[in-house]
Amino acid sequence: MEGAWLLGGGGGATEGATSAPSGGVDVELGRRGGGNAARRRGAAAGGVGKSQGGSLRREEDDGLGDLGGFGGEEELRGADSGLAADRALREGGGASGQDALRQYPWSERAQAIESLDYEVIDNARYRAEQAARSAADVGRDSLVRWTLSVLIGVLTGCAAFVVNLAVENITGLKFAWVLSLMRTNMLLAFALYCTVNVGLVLSSTVIVTYYAPAAAGSGIPDVKAYLNGVDYPGVLLFRTLIGKMAGSIGSVAGGLAVGKEGPLVHTGSCIAAALAQGGSAHHKLHHRLLQNFRNDRERREFVTCGAAAGVAAAFHAPVGGVLFALEEATSHWRSQLTWRAFFTCAVVVVTLKALTGFCSGGRCGYLGSGGFMLFEISQGQEDYETFELVPMAMLGVTGGLLGALFNQINLRVSRWRKLNVLSRREKVIEACLVALVTSVCSFCVPLFFACQACPDDSELVCPREELHYGNFLAFNCPLKDQYNDLATIFFNTHDDAIRNLFSSNTMREYHSSALIVYLGVFFTLAVVTYGISVPSGLFVPSILCGAAYGRLVGMVMVHYHGHTGVDEGTYALLGAASFLGGAMRMTVSLCVILMELTSNLKIMPLVMLVLLIGKAVGDWFNGAIYDIHVDLKEIPFLGEKSERFMRSLSAIDAVGTRPVGFRRIESVRNVVRALRETPHSAFPVMGPDGLGSPCLLGSVLRSYLLVMLRHKADFFSPEERDLRPGRLPGGAGRRERQGGRPQHDFKYDVSEFSKSVSTRGLTIEDIKVTEQELDMVIDLLPLCNASPHVVSSDASLTKVYSMFRQMGLRHLFVVPRAERVLGIITRKDLLVDSLESRCAAQAE
Repeated sequence: MEGAWLLGGGGGATEGATSAPSGGVDVELGRRGGGNAARRRGAAAGGVGKSQGGSLRREEDDGLGDLGGFGGEEELRGADSGLAADRALREGGGASGQDALRQYPWSERAQAIESLDYEVIDNARYRAEQAARSAADVGRDSLVRWTLSVLIGVLTGCAAFVVNLAVENITGLKFAWVLSLMRTNMLLAFALYCTVNVGLVLSSTVIVTYYAPAAAGSGIPDVKAYLNGVDYPGVLLFRTLIGKMAGSIGSVAGGLAVGKEGPLVHTGSCIAAALAQGGSAHHKLHHRLLQNFRNDRERREFVTCGAAAGVAAAFHAPVGGVLFALEEATSHWRSQLTWRAFFTCAVVVVTLKALTGFCSGGRCGYLGSGGFMLFEISQGQEDYETFELVPMAMLGVTGGLLGALFNQINLRVSRWRKLNVLSRREKVIEACLVALVTSVCSFCVPLFFACQACPDDSELVCPREELHYGNFLAFNCPLKDQYNDLATIFFNTHDDAIRNLFSSNTMREYHSSALIVYLGVFFTLAVVTYGISVPSGLFVPSILCGAAYGRLVGMVMVHYHGHTGVDEGTYALLGAASFLGGAMRMTVSLCVILMELTSNLKIMPLVMLVLLIGKAVGDWFNGAIYDIHVDLKEIPFLGEKSERFMRSLSAIDAVGTRPVGFRRIESVRNVVRALRETPHSAFPVMGPDGLGSPCLLGSVLRSYLLVMLRHKADFFSPEERDLRPGRLPGGAGRRERQGGRPQHDFKYDVSEFSKSVSTRGLTIEDIKVTEQELDMVIDLLPLCNASPHVVSSDASLTKVYSMFRQMGLRHLFVVPRAERVLGIITRKDLLVDSLESRCAAQAE
């Protein structure tokens, strides 16, 4: 459990301050039988939990007085339900675990989702390691970081190439078979088309539903949550990577109204997480070069680079990838990360260039014909008249309205799916039904439209050859010089449909009725499809919907104005930008991605205009689509801004859980019981100050306590207590800097304190402690964070919110207003020269 913790000060019990239960209660009750009720009865019999939260005095008395109690039956019940909710999510794994979790109220589900530890744990172990590090160690770690960045770029590029290669060849063969069969037997061609599409989607949904539930959807909301500090289970597992790639091939090649660009962002993030920890959660490389990177803080930066690499791989947009990670994905950024992310994206593009160059000349089947999303419209409209700004602005308004409508309808559909929980079999059936309806629409709807005569002034082949991609698909047209305009965009791959809509100098290629029908049908299919149990991206559906009405506006401009400089493809691009802005609410990154995608910098001001208008209009109605799905998943996501009502609240008003604290020298029994009875992930460590009053010595994480209990290296008998060194936090670091020996012999490996990404990690159920060991005590100070983040109880809640958001905090301790001021630090005090002179003066 994360959040703000309330700590009392002074001598004696303070309201809201609690401590670990005392000895005398058998911590093995829950394991031997009787469950939670037996543990609560045992606690009551031992005099630990009073019905009204009475205080507790420990048998050991070191001048601290009463530190409080658990808070009685209600708090134990809340802790037990929170642990139950946690087990439901962790053991269920991803989407199936979320289904089991819905039986618990929101507050208990929120307890089941842990946060990440981005904070540097400033304990004696950390200070000793930092003091012992040499310049060679720092250089070695820097080299490893850049090497991993290269590997992230190469592997993400390879993954994108494999997905595109499979999709293009599967869809190429599918369309070749169906089009050749249409000449002799239309009904058989329709049956084959539907069967192949349903089979491909079936394979995708089975992989996702039964093997990798976290691979469903685009994955961008999940990556955003992880980079925001939320440890959502299963998001970055190796099986999620496999499920994302394999599922994307099936869903995109199966003709669903989805794209593979969003899943590629998730794929790059999974690759980065796996490389940072040396492999999968169960099979990883245990090498000392990777030890310093197996923590949430380092992993966050690698995942950020992976997300940027995914965008670069999807759109061949290295700059757009960096800006996407900065604007949309991550909540934390620093200047050094910019270089690494940009370098990673550059490696991605170089890798893809080499691989696609190898496939030139038909070496890779159909990949050379369709290929990646690269829409060259540099020959489009080069200039515009002032009066054109009005219809272009209206494009922005239309994109904002349709984008908001898309988000709202998808929200309603997703809420219905959430309220009517489907079984695994029902999820598979739902995906197959959506695939069947999509296949029927894409095959049958073009049959109701009359064939168009090929334009005389077209520079393209009309109709195109069936085994090649391009404009002017004949489909069911009987004559050689005819084509079906709706089939050209509907009965095609999504990438080539976008290429056709963006194509320049192709006036009057589409009839207005074809574009209107396509927009209505595809919009409906896209809004229903996003949310089924397959990997699905939103970039391509958004571009297609926007390009359809954008080209329609361009046709109107050409028809009524007759201006020869107006290009329909340029208006299609502006329409796509407006819909992206209205649905996703991104601006800078989308603008750069579209410019890199189309290689047309001349219309950048117009793209900026429609993006800003689309976002502004959409914001009037609802939030961005990814933020909506973050809320639907009930992820404790901290947005960029705090709510207005928080301005009138203080830190004390947000404290929701009474803390469980330890003394520095604590009994193993108390530690085990606190870990078993509460879901807390951090515990305050209390001790006497110079005047004998209790004060906060630091905090210790649950993961650290579990490692200490597993090793049993620091257990000692109560009789040895007075022989332990009585140093305060930070003493070891000061002694080492002065040339002395550290007073604690650390028996742990640094990698033991961090769990594998998106896994449950070490739990109290994994710890085996004998009855004799329970009677021993343990010194918590060596691994205690000597400088936890604290805030005064009357501090503004907006300030607390900003601290969590900007500093990536997991815990914040709320303390009474301090009575003494030891000093004031200013900006100048942190300069190197000032610090060196002060340290030299202290040494003298």
